[in-house]
Amino acid sequence: MIALLVSGSLALAVSIFGTPIAIRILRRRRIGQFIQSDIPGHAHKQGTPTMGGVVMVAAALAAYALAHVRLWTRAEGFTFEVEPFRSGGILAVVALVGMAAIGFLDDYIKTTRQRSLGLSKRVKFAGQLAVALVFAMGANAAGVSTELSFVRPLGIDLGAFFAIWVLIMLTGAANGANLADGMDGLAAGSAALMFGAYTIIAFWQSRNPDIYAATDPREVAIVSAAMLGAVLGFLWWNAPPARIFMGDVGSNAIGGLLAAMALLTNTQLLLVVLAGLYVAETVSVILQVASFRLFGKRIFRMAPFHFHFDLLGWPETTIVIRFWILAGIGVGLALGFFYGDFIRVEGLL
Repeated sequence: MIALLVSGSLALAVSIFGTPIAIRILRRRRIGQFIQSDIPGHAHKQGTPTMGGVVMVAAALAAYALAHVRLWTRAEGFTFEVEPFRSGGILAVVALVGMAAIGFLDDYIKTTRQRSLGLSKRVKFAGQLAVALVFAMGANAAGVSTELSFVRPLGIDLGAFFAIWVLIMLTGAANGANLADGMDGLAAGSAALMFGAYTIIAFWQSRNPDIYAATDPREVAIVSAAMLGAVLGFLWWNAPPARIFMGDVGSNAIGGLLAAMALLTNTQLLLVVLAGLYVAETVSVILQVASFRLFGKRIFRMAPFHFHFDLLGWPETTIVIRFWILAGIGVGLALGFFYGDFIRVEGLL
């Protein structure tokens, strides 16, 4: 428990004090957000510093590492010890850093060329495939379950298709987080709720190892707590009106880590509920494209659908807060399913 508190607190401190430094550096280098001309009412955000996700990732990594340092123990008093880094935490970091790196390259191309298109689809897919393969191989070596799971494995072993499933989860979660990152504080606020939930889930699994077959859940909880603190620190400066955007480096990191959490805690399909907001954003885009191509009509005024409400005249802060509420409902339902399964297994229900 102490390691979780240390991890979350350190990440919060690094993020909340490091972000304004990043803002000054990015402004000096004129690294600002490019706003698409087809998004009305957002032209004033043109040039706002972006790629703030770098600070989030750095804060989470630093906090995760320092949470393993012990300066005092009850038995020996003041000391200096470094706990070993275990497979679950390392795999979570691989997904976090790998997906963030792809987002960083995407952002860098956008900002240097001042356009909304970054990496080509082929290059981006190749990068995501590489991250998925590294994660899948590491998961196999660490003994991560290759069965499809909801709140626990369902008995459907994916076998060799596990690597493909990892790729689907990583790309799906990253794209969902990226689509939600369209308004000040929307992606960061909802992500904080989701990482808070995974901190609880992984910690609970670590306290009940006889029930769950998760991979190093305490390590996973430490990483999740670190990302929670990092996202909250970033949100302080990203809240409307945002002084910095996370960019693809941030949204890819968030999505990649959420997918890794689901895989390592055996809650893969539960992520659909827990990250329901991101799923809804993705589905709105799919429905919009399918409707226009098949029938020549649009379902929403603009997709992803938070822009639909924007065009209806809702204030941006109203949309963000209401979408936070929707994200909270998804998180609450997911935690309810998780705890309901626990009390059922324990015979308390």
